[in-house]
Amino acid sequence: MTKRANSAREIAADVTAGRTSAVDTAQAALARIDAAKALNAVVTIDPVRTLADAAVVDARLRAGETMRLAGVPIIVKDNIWAGGWRITQGSRLFADFIAPTDAIAIERLRKAGAVIVGIGATSEFASKGVTTSQLYGPTRHPLDPTLTPGGSSGGPAVAVAAGLVPLAIGTDAGGSSRRPPAHVGVAGFKPSYGAIPYGPGFAEPFFGLSVIAPIAADVADITLAFEAMAGADPRDPDSAVVAPEADDIAGLRIAFSPRLGLDVAVDDVVANGLVSVIERLSAAGLQISHRDPVWPPGATEDAIMPLQHAGLAALYGDAFRKDAAVFDPDIAKQIERGLAWSGADVAGALVASTAIANGFAAFFTEADLLLAPTVPCVAWPFTQLAPDMIGGRAASPRGHAVFTPFVNHARLPAISIPCGADERGLPFGLQIIARRGQDRTLLRAAKHIEAQLQA
Repeated sequence: MTKRANSAREIAADVTAGRTSAVDTAQAALARIDAAKALNAVVTIDPVRTLADAAVVDARLRAGETMRLAGVPIIVKDNIWAGGWRITQGSRLFADFIAPTDAIAIERLRKAGAVIVGIGATSEFASKGVTTSQLYGPTRHPLDPTLTPGGSSGGPAVAVAAGLVPLAIGTDAGGSSRRPPAHVGVAGFKPSYGAIPYGPGFAEPFFGLSVIAPIAADVADITLAFEAMAGADPRDPDSAVVAPEADDIAGLRIAFSPRLGLDVAVDDVVANGLVSVIERLSAAGLQISHRDPVWPPGATEDAIMPLQHAGLAALYGDAFRKDAAVFDPDIAKQIERGLAWSGADVAGALVASTAIANGFAAFFTEADLLLAPTVPCVAWPFTQLAPDMIGGRAASPRGHAVFTPFVNHARLPAISIPCGADERGLPFGLQIIARRGQDRTLLRAAKHIEAQLQA
């Protein structure tokens, strides 16, 4: 069996110390990817480019340069520009697109010594809760190939969970890099909006919501990647400086909300598992109160969905009218809806989005951290857009995604860490949320909570 990847921290230390080379590390990652083709997590490889990039890292080390991610092999989601790589957004419209330059985040990762070893699968335009596309087919769950890892960052999440690489870079506009990690048992971090510069890259259908999101096996590797990518850049007018971490996390006001204040279904194994987690954390000394966010009338996920549909229609409506068959049928339905929404409908969605942000803002005047489920259920068959049932109720198409989108609309940082599994060993996650700009405090607290859950 091909050897699993070490942590990013271990690899960087070994490559820096000369115990191994970036080239050897990249070759080992490429071998793991080749052995795991059946998962369909990595949709594009370029061994010649990868090994050439790794050789440059080795040369930089010999010249005396210090790099925090020296030789660390990474997977980049198929909607983030990596210069010279085929980046398709999982769409036949972009089947032959070669990124002309790096996104700022990828540029910073390369500067830190990371080596791209492949491109990770996404659903078309990162707009579905499962990872499948017309170009590449379905990505499969590493614990059960009949199941989906969720979406849209399923390829990056599976690549980490299967041990192909220690670190992957996804995007998150509604939970795309928190839910798949929760379903496969790894960590996924959605930074504050602007904490990691976005672009240059494809035009986004998600109007001020999408962020670059690191995925790794643990919080320490997430933090390492975040620090390599974070910080304002004049090329991104929305990028921002992130606050330093709190001096003492022991004094943080921590709240737990079992359903995030929403009337939604949750499977018993997840609900009971989260209660057990809170009991363990309380026994370990954390002061946790039970408190739900209060949402204004009309603040629902249905109310905000016109933004995604209209965004897709604005970008791809002309291509849809020309040939609807070129799109994933589920994406075609979204574009069709987007073309039908009125300006007032879209404005109403913006009003609902603002109301959600205000609801979270009010909540975080009385709390510093919020603990909640990442997902209400475990993974389901990859042939289905959503599970049939959640919590004993017939599941809606977005019933599996209820706990993550509001965080994007409030532009807050949130991380999912593994916290339990069902009787089949299928994982679910604990979501930890903080106020905007408190990314470093959130990561420090998440590392502490992770340690308590692993004790």
